[in-house]
Amino acid sequence: MSQHRPTVYAGDRIEIRGARQHNLKGVDLDLPKGKLIVMTGVSGSGKSSLAFDTLFAEGQRRYVESLSAYARQFLGQMDKPVYDHIRGLSPTIAIDQKAAGSNPRSTVGTITEIHDHLRVLYARAGRQHCHLCGGPVGAQDPAQIVADVLELPEGTQALVLAPIARGKKGTFTDELARALRSGFLRARIDGEIVRIAEDHALEKNKKHDVDLVIDRVRVRASDRQRITDSIEQALREGGGQLLVEVVGAPEGLAVDAMPWQHRHFSEKLWCPKDDVGFAPLTPARFSFNTPQGACPTCNGLGQALEMDPARVVPDDSRSVRGGAIVPWASQADPKAWTGRILDALAAEEGIDLDKPWRELPEKHRRMLLDGDGEREVTVRLDGKRGKGTWKMRFEGALPQLERRWAETQSGQMRDYYAQFFVERRCPACDGARLRPESAAVRVGGQTIVALSHQPVDELRDWFEALELQGNRAVIAAELVKEIRGRLGFLCDVGLGYLSLDRTGNTLSGGEAQRIRLASQVGSELTGVLYILDEPSIGLHPRDTERLTRTLLHLRDIGNTVLVVEHDESTIRAADHLVDFGPGAGVHGGEVVASGPRAAIEAAERSLTGAYLSGRRRIELPKARRPGSGELWLRGADGNNLRDIDVRVPTGALTVVTGVSGAGKSTLIGETLLPAALRALGQQADEPAPHRAIEGLDAFDKVIEVDQRPIGRTPRSNPATYTKIFDKIRELFATLPEAKMAGYGPGRFSFNVKGGRCEACKGDGVLKIEMHFLADVYVPCEVCGGRRFNESTLAVRYKDKSIADVLDLTVDEALELFALHKPVARALQTLTEVGLGYMRLGQTATTLSGGEAQRIKLSRELARVGSGRTLYVLDEPTTGLHFEDVRRLIAVLQRLCDKGNTVLVVEHDLDLVKVADWVIDLGPEGGVAGGELVTMGTPEDVAAHPTSFTGAALRPLLGEGIAVGKRGRGRTPS
Repeated sequence: MSQHRPTVYAGDRIEIRGARQHNLKGVDLDLPKGKLIVMTGVSGSGKSSLAFDTLFAEGQRRYVESLSAYARQFLGQMDKPVYDHIRGLSPTIAIDQKAAGSNPRSTVGTITEIHDHLRVLYARAGRQHCHLCGGPVGAQDPAQIVADVLELPEGTQALVLAPIARGKKGTFTDELARALRSGFLRARIDGEIVRIAEDHALEKNKKHDVDLVIDRVRVRASDRQRITDSIEQALREGGGQLLVEVVGAPEGLAVDAMPWQHRHFSEKLWCPKDDVGFAPLTPARFSFNTPQGACPTCNGLGQALEMDPARVVPDDSRSVRGGAIVPWASQADPKAWTGRILDALAAEEGIDLDKPWRELPEKHRRMLLDGDGEREVTVRLDGKRGKGTWKMRFEGALPQLERRWAETQSGQMRDYYAQFFVERRCPACDGARLRPESAAVRVGGQTIVALSHQPVDELRDWFEALELQGNRAVIAAELVKEIRGRLGFLCDVGLGYLSLDRTGNTLSGGEAQRIRLASQVGSELTGVLYILDEPSIGLHPRDTERLTRTLLHLRDIGNTVLVVEHDESTIRAADHLVDFGPGAGVHGGEVVASGPRAAIEAAERSLTGAYLSGRRRIELPKARRPGSGELWLRGADGNNLRDIDVRVPTGALTVVTGVSGAGKSTLIGETLLPAALRALGQQADEPAPHRAIEGLDAFDKVIEVDQRPIGRTPRSNPATYTKIFDKIRELFATLPEAKMAGYGPGRFSFNVKGGRCEACKGDGVLKIEMHFLADVYVPCEVCGGRRFNESTLAVRYKDKSIADVLDLTVDEALELFALHKPVARALQTLTEVGLGYMRLGQTATTLSGGEAQRIKLSRELARVGSGRTLYVLDEPTTGLHFEDVRRLIAVLQRLCDKGNTVLVVEHDLDLVKVADWVIDLGPEGGVAGGELVTMGTPEDVAAHPTSFTGAALRPLLGEGIAVGKRGRGRTPS
């Protein structure tokens, strides 16, 4: 342990000495308090190890230790980071990029708690409307009803009626007899006033309106008590409802001139037109997570599973016998039972089971998929065990799959059947999630469903203009103030394009992080150390300025803000910079420069300083590829897209950009990608609405390289995902010790019995279920986390066991296997995408989205391609330093040089400026976006006068960009 001379601690800094967590090499660092601090450096250089695994972990550990022993038993013992000492550590809050959760019930509104405030607002200040007719529904007490009646002109004559039946069938003999015994003499039946004692002989099967006549009153202030008594009695007899009918006007007036001639009053929420009652308004009625509020059809999910015929029959060029109907593909043979049923149906209906599916008549296709009701077919059996005929109901492929999916108890079979389902909007609530009665309540003329569907920036404007009257304004004042503030914070961090009903599982890591950041801004805490992990991810350069203002606001109210970041504008706005390096993994872990920006730019060892000062830069290409052909997506109209046509040159690098919420993900991820996958025979969800996609004959396959995890368990790691581990296991099986023991490649797999540690089943860790807390993983005590048993570990390659190999970084493994070409070639691709620092056996659950994406990219690079592949990537620069971006660009350019087409959704200007073609969407996000602003070369986009991307590109492209000049690609043909 290194020794440090005692120093006087001033209290204005965080003092770190001897930090050695992960790859940190005894880092000594002083961080000023009350400042915006940015930590940067190449991927894997140690930024997160210091920020999150040292500072935040130690702050969290110290907080837990301050709790009582009783509380600590539920939280467990937290590992102490490796350091000599840390002084001046403030209470610490980490705002990282973890996803908002996979729970489909989680939305932006629930995460930010705005929806909770809306629920209270609608319960206390909402006005019920009928969900059937749309009319307002109100409840009044007797005093309010009397006041309304006395507003009629003095001398008006009116009938006070108690409704017995409205539009119902029956003779109502018992009801009228009971009223007569109670002393009532008259009733109004179907609009005619009659004496109750008379025989009315109502038709039993005809609908009738029956009202008791309680009193005939004259509207006078002196008769207030009589009117009050009559109204109270009418409410008792009418079950909380009454009617007041004007039958006479004072002298000089006509009945038609009265303010009203007929009014229905109720102590309860009730619609007289549709005879529908409503429960009292409570916050639970506006929650889609409670039985009182959730749509009964979809249970508040807004989505319903529906069998998708396109998934059941993905290839319509095949015949039924050739496997067109996927779940029957192995059973369509005439010898199989399903095959015999199909033969029987075909014989009776004249269906040609050998004709391509697309050539079958629509009637036959519908019969095969949907069945034919209760109709039976005669199946003949002639086999070794006997012969005979059976009457069988032909169920149809879709009903059969739905039945089996509902009945099966096997998780494996449920997963199999689930592949044929697709989520569609709930037909009952149309995606609103709420019961129709709740969805009809209004505040300021708007329902909670309509407000939740608006973009946050529009919703903020609506609440700013909201004016309520009377008691409603008093009740809602604090709620509206809180909602306005929270909406404003979301807009401040660049999330104004989101809507409150956007589900949490569709948010990117950057969006989820900025939502949590907005919540912290609203809390107004001071004296806190905030640690953020690349909050600029997913933001257009136009929007990062707003984010920076938010970070500076957190600083200015008395906090220390520490940001792990690569965005240049955020770096330039920092008060203090810490640059890690000089390399990644074992080559990093040092602070190469620390101080203000000028000090970083002057530091010779600082790669960040070299890029900030201009000593290093990502150069523009010497020429831009014109493309070998064209891929056109026409009439894209999903979500906020506005019937746009976009061109993608084949054999070139195309970048799709635009401000957040402009429609990039809808255009590429929800329209072009699934449409291309389906057209080329690959499985995909139904694409968003569009007219056509042209030019796909230039491709033989489509590969999506996204940021989804490569695995969700400790068994998944970069070595297994990229198949490098298969080659390494084959190599170990050829070693002399392995041959002598008779070990094959399977012996060196931690997924197979024999070579693995059976105590942990090859996981290296044991999962401890914590019931109401998250599961905890602890190292296996038998193998010490090495996954294998002693016999397997005894086999060594260059003095390395199979467990030692998994513990190597990619760079170390490349050096070890330099002479073994199949392994070295696969490892080289990981190095090329900037992952040389990563350990081969690093569990997939610890990988960031950007790392997972680059691992997938490396696997594609290692394959021998045909040069006819369409690669689709979503923000591959996530988490990359300037130097890593340079290396990534080289990889993408190499793919294009081989004839492939690379399509990237991206904001990083260094990647945009080197593209061959740019598609810029906007001009704004949400409903103000969805248009094609321009498309063309980066120079064309930079010349466009209203493109935000163009404005950001101009300084990077040098002189000669004439703003306002018509770019050659601005208007699609």
